Amino acid sequence: MFKNKIFSLLLSICIMVCSIVSVGAAEKHNNSFLDVRGVDVSSYISLKNSGVDFYDFDGNKLTDKQYFAFLKNCGINYVRIRIWNNPYDENGNGYGGGNCDLQNAVTIGKLASENSMKVFADFHLSDFWTDPSQQRVPKAWAGFNLSQKQRAVYDYVFSSLETLESNGVDVVMVQMGNEINSGMCGETSTKNVAALLKSGFSAVKDVDSKILKAVHYTNPEKNGNEYFAEDLNKYGVDYDVFASSYYSYWHGTTENLTYQLKNIADKYNKYVLCAETSYPFTNQDSDFFANNISGNETYLKYPVSVDGQKNAVSDVMSAVANVGEKGLGVFYWEPSWITVGTNSYQDNLKKWEQFGSGWESSYAAEYCDDKAQYHGGSSWDNQALFDKNGKPLNSLRVFKDFAPQYQTGDVNRDGKIDVIDSTLIQKYCSGIVSFDETQIKLADVNCDGTVDITDSTKIQKYLANIINAL
Repeated sequence: MFKNKIFSLLLSICIMVCSIVSVGAAEKHNNSFLDVRGVDVSSYISLKNSGVDFYDFDGNKLTDKQYFAFLKNCGINYVRIRIWNNPYDENGNGYGGGNCDLQNAVTIGKLASENSMKVFADFHLSDFWTDPSQQRVPKAWAGFNLSQKQRAVYDYVFSSLETLESNGVDVVMVQMGNEINSGMCGETSTKNVAALLKSGFSAVKDVDSKILKAVHYTNPEKNGNEYFAEDLNKYGVDYDVFASSYYSYWHGTTENLTYQLKNIADKYNKYVLCAETSYPFTNQDSDFFANNISGNETYLKYPVSVDGQKNAVSDVMSAVANVGEKGLGVFYWEPSWITVGTNSYQDNLKKWEQFGSGWESSYAAEYCDDKAQYHGGSSWDNQALFDKNGKPLNSLRVFKDFAPQYQTGDVNRDGKIDVIDSTLIQKYCSGIVSFDETQIKLADVNCDGTVDITDSTKIQKYLANIINAL
């Protein structure tokens, strides 16, 4: 009896201490791994609608749920999803690029969340592509002054996040604007952009104050990141993460990427990440539409091969990891954007136009500055992490190289063993939560091939110092 009382007392103290210690969403324990190992699969639904199939390493065709489980088993734990306000013409024809409206984000976000993956929502605050060359205001906000845009941004972000969360999408990070070097939502002055950022981030905070707030720039080789960070600081923009795109064929060295990001992390106390990267594995085009990077360029820094692609991604991941504790991770851009699979340009074009699975459709002419003169297919199929038949490339395994190696008992995989892990096992045994394959192995503390309440009890005894090891 006395021993049981001592055990209960020690366990109570342990639980109390664990509840007092607050662990941030992005805590790191060393810089040999990355907390965020993500992919942007925004075009996935349009590809599936176009008849594309994906397979695992054993050649098994994957359902939608299995596809995201496969990504998870490859070491990927985050999914980034771009969101356009209204990428359709007045007749409901999609602009292409995945037709990435809010419903598309809900569908992909639910699939990711059901597989215990986190979601990074990327609000372009436009009806179609945004980057330093184009930051068009949404059609519905045309003619708005700055004050009206601020209200519109707040309302749109707030309602969108509420929709995502009410549908079970686990949004843990939100990006306001996309590659906003030259402006955002039709505004070009840094002061006005800052005002819009503040409106958007205010909406994020009002929906869920735990969501990380990110800004996104590009061209780190121009050494302008500190200029942008200084302006954000000057105008009082409250954000958590400074993100940059980095493509090795455009954006200089990985050493400079580390320098730029570390400077922001150290000077402004911000988390940093690479929001976009990719590299070609072949110089062959598979959909009769020219690729953005052909693979024949003389300035490419790595071999154009699967191994070259894997090494290119690995170097970017190492560059972010080398920032230290503030280096969160890397997102690979559109690893699934492969050919829709027909044998002629004309047959492909029908699918690109109908399902929005190409870079842009002809219907985007009403909105795009170039009048959609380059509409067509995927210009990224040779930079995907799947081949033209939907078979995964060995380069997909790079994410596991930067995943932490968890010890038995660390069921929630946060780098430590605590009462939360014990509680999770109890909930699993009661059917309240489900575990993936890795979690089942981590929860089997007794190593008897099953997960039951005795595994939870053993963790409790370990935390109370009744036993010295698991």
